[in-house]
Amino acid sequence: MPFDHNDRYHRLLLRQLPRDCRTALDVGCGTGRFARRLAGLGIEVHAVDRSADVLARARAAGEAVGGGGLPRYEHADLTRLKLPDRHYGFISCLASLHHMPFDTVTALRQALAPGGVLVILGCYAERSATDWWWGLAASPVNAVARLGVAASERLRPAGTAPLKAPIAPPDMPLPRIRREAAALLPGCRIRRLLFWRYLLVFHNEAPPAGA
Repeated sequence: MPFDHNDRYHRLLLRQLPRDCRTALDVGCGTGRFARRLAGLGIEVHAVDRSADVLARARAAGEAVGGGGLPRYEHADLTRLKLPDRHYGFISCLASLHHMPFDTVTALRQALAPGGVLVILGCYAERSATDWWWGLAASPVNAVARLGVAASERLRPAGTAPLKAPIAPPDMPLPRIRREAAALLPGCRIRRLLFWRYLLVFHNEAPPAGA
């Protein structure tokens, strides 16, 4: 059923935007909902995904809305893409990092401008009793959300079913994510969220004035 857990956290991610952010990179943008929200704030958005099908739907959605300020979509595998150094004021990764090696965050860190922020809405593998308890807590909310989506789908015109981005099960448990993130993104903050997600926030500290 096409319920996207990531949409629930858009506002939380937008609260991490640095002041006067002008450029952003959305990694694994899918059908572009979050990238379009960033662009709607007047930010120049580079949105990357390795699925041509979902990018076609993202471009079509932007054309349907019309107006300016749309993301620049690129069909590419981020692990093979040369990113500009120290360029983006904001980098977002919504449920996409587990599709690539975790150390890809090193390239994302290098692409952050001084004062920029990297946010990762990530997925983790359930391994511990704590993980299962969090999953149990999310289940009732998840069920209600899916019922709402099911009702709206019955009203959708035939032939307009939403396209789902490719999915893959995460293979890293949260403790390992914390350890690797601490080494690769010193000073980052990670907290567990509902819907089998975690939020990682890393601030690329700006150099002192006059440095």
